[in-house]
Amino acid sequence: MTIFTRIINGEIPSYKIAENDKFYAFLDIFPLVHGHVLVVPKQEIDKFFDMPDKFLAEILVFAKPISRAIEKAFPCDRVGCSVVGLEVPHAHLHMVPIQSIDDLNFTRPKLSLSADELKEVQSKILAHLE
Repeated sequence: MTIFTRIINGEIPSYKIAENDKFYAFLDIFPLVHGHVLVVPKQEIDKFFDMPDKFLAEILVFAKPISRAIEKAFPCDRVGCSVVGLEVPHAHLHMVPIQSIDDLNFTRPKLSLSADELKEVQSKILAHLE
C-alpha cells in the first residue's frame, strides 16, 4: 500500500482540495511553490501512463477546475503540470503555479510549510474552486 493510498483512505491526514469516485487531489506538503497540488487516481497504479485510457482523459478533466482555482488563488502565468513519478510508486500529476519553466525544477529545494501555512494555501484554493 502506497502513502497516497493511505492518504486517500484517511489513515494519513492531508489537505484535500477535491475528490470524486476515481481521483483525489491534495496539497503537496513539500511543495515547489505555494499552491502545488497533487492529483492521484484512487486505484493504485504505479506508472501514470499505465492508467486505463479512460482514466488518462478523466484525470485532466478532474484537474481542470483545480487548475483554475490555483490560478485565481496564486497569480501566475499558468499552472504547469508534471508527471515525474519517482518519489511514490503511485501515479500522480503535479499541478504547480508557475511564472517560468524553472518553477517546475524538481531538483530545487522544496518549501517547508507549517500546518497553518498549508491550511491557508488550502483555503485560498478552495475559495476559488467551483
